[in-house]
Amino acid sequence: MLPPGPAAWQHKWYEVIFEAETPAGKWFDVGLLVAIVLSILVVMLESVSSLNERFGPTFDAIEWVITLLFTLEFAARLACVARPPKYAFSFFGLVDLVSLLPSYLSLIVVGADSLLVIRTLRLLRVFRVLKLARHVSESRTLLLALRHTWPKITVFLLVIFCAILISGTVMYLIEGKQDSGFDNIPISVYWAIVTMTTVGYGDIAPKTDAGRFVAALIMLFGYAVIIVPTGIFSAEVVTSSQGKRKGCPSCGVDGLSPQANFCEHCGGRV
Repeated sequence: MLPPGPAAWQHKWYEVIFEAETPAGKWFDVGLLVAIVLSILVVMLESVSSLNERFGPTFDAIEWVITLLFTLEFAARLACVARPPKYAFSFFGLVDLVSLLPSYLSLIVVGADSLLVIRTLRLLRVFRVLKLARHVSESRTLLLALRHTWPKITVFLLVIFCAILISGTVMYLIEGKQDSGFDNIPISVYWAIVTMTTVGYGDIAPKTDAGRFVAALIMLFGYAVIIVPTGIFSAEVVTSSQGKRKGCPSCGVDGLSPQANFCEHCGGRV
């Protein structure tokens, strides 16, 4: 959203940076996409020792050029929106910060004994891949669907957590003295998570008939519940994509529930 009474340069920048439908906006997005992909490629190539030894300075130079470009982009976004702090702490604002901080933090963390820490911080630049989501038109629909289904999914995850804890405890009681790997409750809970999610590493397995029976029930339960969050999220995506949600005329926020009479953000009537 533009600031009230924006200057001509703010309006122009807003169109270029946020309006992908304009010719300038499309070129801006294409340039960012190239920079993001190049940055991720540099991070990957740096992890190859032979390439890093030969082209390390080149990789560093490319990285700092891209970091400066992303810094200018972030500053420009803050300069042409109505509420810079709100954007800075939004999803895409935080993605922008995460993409910048590792490079700058590597300048602060100095010392020969901290080289490993610096390398770890620099590897965090791979999270710049999240910036790609900004350039996918459907990403807004997915984010809205996730926001509206999160309360239901949270309740679902709480139920699953209780089921996993109970299952792990039961398996410890059954298999704890059978030398089958269920040495304590945390390990048994780990086994329950692996089993319920149908991953099945096979590093721990029940040996008694009772343990196998409980394991079979947990597997069936896992197959049954794994589709629940998928169904909830899919239904919300369909609803959002069909345009059934409302928008607020007061603050401009969209994605409100069809049953909503007031905006959950500003309190205005919808």
